[in-house]
Amino acid sequence: MGFPIEPLLPTLNVAGLAVFAASGALAAARKRLDFVGACFFALITATGGGSLRDVLIGAPVFWMQDAMPVILCLLVAIAAWAIPLRWWPERALEWFDAAGLAAYAVYGAGKALRYGVPPVPAVAAGVITACVGGIIRDITAGTPSILMRHELYVTAALAAAALFVALVWAGVGAPWPGLLGAGLGFALRGAAIRWDIRLRPHRGE
Repeated sequence: MGFPIEPLLPTLNVAGLAVFAASGALAAARKRLDFVGACFFALITATGGGSLRDVLIGAPVFWMQDAMPVILCLLVAIAAWAIPLRWWPERALEWFDAAGLAAYAVYGAGKALRYGVPPVPAVAAGVITACVGGIIRDITAGTPSILMRHELYVTAALAAAALFVALVWAGVGAPWPGLLGAGLGFALRGAAIRWDIRLRPHRGE
């Protein structure tokens, strides 16, 4: 094992699970699926990135070792599905996704460091943790993937994970690496949602 896990990281893990599960269930509700479909969408959105991360870093797949993530996803999914769509803000899915992205980017990088992964791959593990679940959700729902919309998405996850890893390696004490990393990721993604900030696309021919 590498670095000991920061006290804040388990909280970010639970927060990421909950908000990603809510975004998955809300996507299912917008497709007019039943509550079983909502539970499925919640589960794949919340666990997709973390499952791939655990396989890559050689850790036990987290939701196969502990029932809590699955139970949390199901509870959040049922609650989100039961709320009428008219009660949700128009961009609720995007804001849930932004919160999950920021929390999971930091948590994923932190878990990778804990398993002895070097800094650069640990940052990549954070990005994978944050982004893959949302991509699976979009593809499964038949909507254009967030990656194809030129929005600040992977960039926000990268910034969050990179700042967290840099602060940890600089010896900054907990909980500041986690707070600042997640805060930066959420701020960047939130700015993209609020003001439609995008990176310049390839110019083509």
